[in-house]
Amino acid sequence: MDAVSVLSEPLKKTLGPATAKVLGEQLGLHTVGDLLHHYPRRYEERGQLTRLSELPLDEDVTVVAQVADARVHTFNGGRGKRLELTITDGSGRLQLVFFGRGVHKPQSELPPGSRAMFAGKVSVFNRKLQLAHPTYAKLGADGTEAAEGAGGADSSAVESWAGALIPIYPACKGMESWKIAKAVDAVLPRAGEAVDPLPEALREGRGFVPLPEALLKVHRPRTKADIEDARARLKWDEAFVLQVALARRRYADAQLPAVARRPAPDGLLTAFDARLPFTLTEGQRKVTAEIFGDLATEHPMHRLLQGEVGSGKTLVALRAMLAVVDAGGQAAMLAPTEVLAQQHHRSIVEMMGDLAEGGMLGGVEHATKIVLLTGSMGVPARRQALLDLVTGEAGIVIGTHALIEDKVRFHDLGLVVVDEQHRFGVEQRDALRSKGQQPPHLLVMTATPIPRTVAMTVFGDLETSVLDQLPAGRSPIASHVVPAQDKPHFLARAWERVREEAGKGHQAYVVCPRIGDEADEKPSKKQSGPDAGPAEGADGKRPPLAVLDVAADLAAGPLAGLRVEVLHGRMPPDDKDGVMRRFAAGEVDVLVATTVIEVGVNVPNATAMVIMDADRFGVSQLHQLRGRVGRGSAPGLCLLVTEAPEASPARSRLAAVAATLDGFELSRIDLEQRREGDVLGQAQSGVRSSLRMLAVIDDEEIIAAAREEAAAVVAADPGLDGLPELRIALDALLDEEREQYLEKG
Repeated sequence: MDAVSVLSEPLKKTLGPATAKVLGEQLGLHTVGDLLHHYPRRYEERGQLTRLSELPLDEDVTVVAQVADARVHTFNGGRGKRLELTITDGSGRLQLVFFGRGVHKPQSELPPGSRAMFAGKVSVFNRKLQLAHPTYAKLGADGTEAAEGAGGADSSAVESWAGALIPIYPACKGMESWKIAKAVDAVLPRAGEAVDPLPEALREGRGFVPLPEALLKVHRPRTKADIEDARARLKWDEAFVLQVALARRRYADAQLPAVARRPAPDGLLTAFDARLPFTLTEGQRKVTAEIFGDLATEHPMHRLLQGEVGSGKTLVALRAMLAVVDAGGQAAMLAPTEVLAQQHHRSIVEMMGDLAEGGMLGGVEHATKIVLLTGSMGVPARRQALLDLVTGEAGIVIGTHALIEDKVRFHDLGLVVVDEQHRFGVEQRDALRSKGQQPPHLLVMTATPIPRTVAMTVFGDLETSVLDQLPAGRSPIASHVVPAQDKPHFLARAWERVREEAGKGHQAYVVCPRIGDEADEKPSKKQSGPDAGPAEGADGKRPPLAVLDVAADLAAGPLAGLRVEVLHGRMPPDDKDGVMRRFAAGEVDVLVATTVIEVGVNVPNATAMVIMDADRFGVSQLHQLRGRVGRGSAPGLCLLVTEAPEASPARSRLAAVAATLDGFELSRIDLEQRREGDVLGQAQSGVRSSLRMLAVIDDEEIIAAAREEAAAVVAADPGLDGLPELRIALDALLDEEREQYLEKG
């Protein structure tokens, strides 16, 4: 049997069906290779587990101790039995109890003097700490029998037992850590047959141990140095194989043909730039140069444009679209929601003035037509938009997922701009790209900054441009946490501040986690998108505050007399557009909304934002929402209202948001507080399940170095023909489907 098939052998052949079933169902471990890559979460030195003197109540603990005393008590006239063991580890004593039929086995296996590892939940009985029916594994020099003092076994055996490192595995119900350790023991001899994916020169150059040795050392270390050796090697494997997959994607994309799009001199772009009432920031100029450089090549651009909230990404994207129109092509901008598509369409048409009136009476030279395409448009308007696209009359289209439908045809699609990438799956991106005669150029914009490591993993197939300067004229935003429960007068003061802003002729947003209509009361399992809001009362708290309730309370109470309107994703599109137009025109004082306003909404006169139940939103989302105020010359104010207790993690998260306007810093905090699985996204299931040792947050240097090595390897041997072991590892990481996923979710 070759090495590959040995590691892909089902566990039930080695471990038996019962154990294999639990490992498969509970931990997703199905093959010998899966189990070898199920690494210990940490290691305990014997006696360095939980000390008996420091046991926490109501928590699951693992202790290593010696049985000091064993007594059997009878009750119910001799019909019931209770075994009480007292165990000690030198720091303290603990009582263990077993009842009924559970008495016989421990009574015979755990006589006084024997040592074992015990696991269970700490409870109190008769004012004493105890473990009721703990699971246990006997310990000894050979792993099966207790080493009973220097007299029972030679002292070196006792010492090696006491100093050994006990691996503690990620466990589950019905499969404790030591049972997993036993299962690993059964497959560990196969580690010698593991195929080593690292090219030999790379491995030796970086001083890594071979893979079989790393697997032995991670599961059964003799010293702490063994653990370090193994971890260094295994982290590299994960980073390197993933980066090779991404480098191959970049390489394959670079081989695709594309039409070079160089803007005509003195065309639409020049006319647009001449009308801009301000100059571009240094950052905007630098990023534009990178994008225009890509557009001028005969291979499709794949670029990620990320930057601070309000750094002017939309303007950079618009100039790229105009350059493509100048070069005779069309550009499409894909937005995640109808509100945002309408907002982009409105602001772009405003910025361009009569340059957006191509084909109309009074349209100026070089003008083009800009159309909107969303799922809920009326039939005549939709038909006209489709016609403008297929004839080439429209140079720019802005739309939602409706752009992806089969019916949509372009005359010559040259550039796709995707706003808010994380809301689009790979299928949508591919579907839109397939609408060009040749693959169009691609520009992806993220709304909030993302840490470099995430850019290198989640967006690893894209080149990255970063905008980190805010345009001149942006005002500072003051942010404060409003503890509504501890200090109700703070909340009353918040509404006074909103009235003061309205009195100065400014406007305000009030953001709530959910809508509060009937559909919202019974959220369907499929409910998702920007309005789905956090799960209601999932944590036993009251349901999150709702737009419709809050708007009614404010209009009748603290904001009576002000013009209060609502906006949410389930309103008819014309109503949504009407509300946004009235708000933009200054005809609404306070807009009570869900997170549909999170991205792209640009009303410079809005200066205040009150976020209700702010603890129910993520850090990046709060930063993104806050970016809707302070867009004009007047200073912005953002109030984060919460009922979370002062010492809670939720409050510290809000304090972090209030303390800084630096989105890159907040994105790091966000990443540290969320599980990496969330960061890499559900669509990244392929990546997530492959990262067992690598921490996207902490291992930036490893990821960066692996990216460089991977790019060099793929450039020298794109098909990996000379590296069959690396190909095998790649296939294991990415079956075909997952490789497509890496394209991005």
